[in-house]
Amino acid sequence: METGRIGRRIAFWRDRRGFTQVDFGRMMGQTRRWVQDLEGGQRQQDPRLSVLMRAAEVLRIPLEQLLSDGPAAPPSVATPPVEALAVIDVLYRPIGESKEPALLSDIRRRLTYCCEAFQACHYGALGRDLPVLIVKAQEAAAQAGSEVVEAHVLLSRVLQLAASFLHKYGPGCAVQAAVVADRALAAAERSGDAVAIGAASRRVAKSLSYQHRPQAAVDFAIGAARRLSSDLEAAGPLGLSTLGMLYLNAAIAAASMERSTPAVKEACDHVDEAAEVAAQQGADLDEDYTQFGPTNVVLHRIDVLARFEDGWSAMEACEPLSAEAIGGLSKERQAQHLITMARASLLTRKKEAAATSLLEAARLAPEEVVGRQSTVDLLADVVGATAQPGEDLRRLAARCGLPA
Repeated sequence: METGRIGRRIAFWRDRRGFTQVDFGRMMGQTRRWVQDLEGGQRQQDPRLSVLMRAAEVLRIPLEQLLSDGPAAPPSVATPPVEALAVIDVLYRPIGESKEPALLSDIRRRLTYCCEAFQACHYGALGRDLPVLIVKAQEAAAQAGSEVVEAHVLLSRVLQLAASFLHKYGPGCAVQAAVVADRALAAAERSGDAVAIGAASRRVAKSLSYQHRPQAAVDFAIGAARRLSSDLEAAGPLGLSTLGMLYLNAAIAAASMERSTPAVKEACDHVDEAAEVAAQQGADLDEDYTQFGPTNVVLHRIDVLARFEDGWSAMEACEPLSAEAIGGLSKERQAQHLITMARASLLTRKKEAAATSLLEAARLAPEEVVGRQSTVDLLADVVGATAQPGEDLRRLAARCGLPA
């Protein structure tokens, strides 16, 4: 066992998690000097396997990442929660023929309610209502007559929402989300509506990212943007919002790649493309529930930088934003921004600020924090880096099933 290389790997992952040597030592039950010796390869004996297993647990990486420089193993797939299973189950039922097919006006009304529930982070309620909406939209599209185009646009939008909902639950729902996204795109293409095609393409791109194919996700999103740009620009604010979000999806996918100068440039270039569209649009809007506009572009720029673990640049990019602009966005978008800022704060060793951001996100949108594994992992990092977590932080950790 090569102690020096193991030490360097521990130092690399410790830094990526935003832990100081003191933080890591405390979580390991050791001193800072012990960590310094371990990372510097100066310990007289190779680390015991039990020590490495504990280090891998603290750093949230597979043990093999400390033993070799090979690629990371794919994350384990968690069991989807009950509300996601209800949506997944209905996807595989055969489409029936109701004696009284749903009116498109009823589907539009139900879809509006579900989209608003998503933006408010009421995922439990959405999980209860979405299965019925999926069934009704599928039946309406299968039995549509003269309104076949609108019926398929609505079906695509319902399936897009279902894909976004399943994406909230990460790898455990990645396969099912990909299936739904593909169905949404097929329905959109059948309608021939450029906005529906562009919006569905966003979900397909995101599904590719969740399948650990970030370059394919970038290529798909940018390919759709290039192909549809003329039609989307001609569609006014709705089309511009769709086009801008395609560029932002490409940026986030690029930020999922291993950090390198070309990857950072590619992601930032796509954010810049979205900024040009936002300037053309002229204001923050919520066309098709996208929340697209100059403010959302800045939030995505911050997210990209944080994903590349450039915490200082992420904090700097946040400076031009006003509280009023952020407050005008949906709870879902605000909570996502608070979680991003928690990550950036931890990267810059601002532990109290990271804890404050997570607590505010949990107050604003509890289901965006408690029910999402990626956020729970971040919370674990913040708690681990905090010598004496406050009562509110400990309470939140307990709600998420974490020791504190």
